Amino acid sequence: MVIHFLNKRLVPLIALGLAAASLAIAGCGSSSSSTSSSNAASAEAQSAAQGDIPDNQKFLRYNNPKAGYSIKYPEGWAQKGSGNLVTFSDKGNSVQIAVTQGAAPTVASVAAELRKEAGKDPTLKPGTPQQVKVGPNQAIHVVYHVQGPADPVTGKKPTLMVDRYVLANKGRAATVDQSSPVGVDNVDAYRLIIESFQWS
Repeated sequence: MVIHFLNKRLVPLIALGLAAASLAIAGCGSSSSSTSSSNAASAEAQSAAQGDIPDNQKFLRYNNPKAGYSIKYPEGWAQKGSGNLVTFSDKGNSVQIAVTQGAAPTVASVAAELRKEAGKDPTLKPGTPQQVKVGPNQAIHVVYHVQGPADPVTGKKPTLMVDRYVLANKGRAATVDQSSPVGVDNVDAYRLIIESFQWS
């Protein structure tokens, strides 16, 4: 009888204990979820700070009637230069468009030009050019690495990865250099920019 009586008294107590434990676990879960979203937001802010172009970045079209082309660029980036040499830049990233007159570029001529530039700058490590199609245009594409200018805050000189595209049209050649510090991921944004290039 005593054991039976104790069991009747213990059942509600055990049920209460289990309910409390469930609430504690649920509380931990929401705290963990909140921490996860906070960490994700922090990681996104850090990426933007180091130069990653955000997914919701707006782009504007830059028209250059003098050099005969138009191209999209990220809204808010600073523009330098005009005519045949224009650069858009922000947070260590840059897109430079240089237009020259002359014969259509080839894989060999782009490789030769990079070797010439490497002769002047020993930090430049050229890759291997290849023929590609970007948007409506045929182009010569090559990836190379080079030491960038000193950071105004830290004084450090980052290694830049540069995507170079050389496009030709009616005796003109446009060399588009898209650069970012190594470790910064701007692949999608840079693809959008180069595919938006149009001769006029």
